[in-house]
Amino acid sequence: MTEVRNLPCACSNSAIDLGAQIRDELVIDLSAVDNQKKSDPDPIQDYCVADNRNNFFINGVPCINPKEVSSSNFATSALSKAGNTSNTFGFAVTPTNTVNLPGLNTLGLVLVRVDIEANGLVPPHSHPRASEVTTCLKGQLLVGFIDTSSRVFTQNLKPGESFVFPKGLIHFLYNRDSKEPVIALSGLNSQNPGAQVASVATFASKPPILSEILAKAFQISAQEVERMREKLGG
Repeated sequence: MTEVRNLPCACSNSAIDLGAQIRDELVIDLSAVDNQKKSDPDPIQDYCVADNRNNFFINGVPCINPKEVSSSNFATSALSKAGNTSNTFGFAVTPTNTVNLPGLNTLGLVLVRVDIEANGLVPPHSHPRASEVTTCLKGQLLVGFIDTSSRVFTQNLKPGESFVFPKGLIHFLYNRDSKEPVIALSGLNSQNPGAQVASVATFASKPPILSEILAKAFQISAQEVERMREKLGG
């Protein structure tokens, strides 16, 4: 049997230290990536009904005393009424949250009603902390998202059909019908998914992004940048 021996390393202490440093940095970087891709933390009790009377900030909302919890904390009619679509894009989003549905606190999800008027649009936007599943309830809905290689995936949805938007990717919802509105229901796997409309974030930021940056990025003139800002409320 061949004897296996531990051979001495023909390398300097500085090389060993550098290797250890690279290893440690890699572990830290991978840990950071892993933490970024995780969904909301799991609750450590049956429920944590939101105590909306508190005004201090934590990662979530404080809980009321479990002895004070009732069935009404887990029910809401917030999604029963249509939202106001009288805006530039012709859409309204009505979400459940810890105010109208306190029982969802710490459960890592939210449900949203989407109303889109005829030819209305939920403009390209993203949710940095959640994936989304949208189900068409009424009307004809065109949905789509763009991946990080700029490939577009689109689908026409009829009532009862669903489509999933991967976490963090830009996506949109468009009512192609010129006469009838659309109603959709979306579920997102975060209590606070966040939302950033690409055009509004770019041209209506506070304070504004320098005009020369936007002009160069979009290959438009400074005058066109200002026109975009006026239209989007910048």
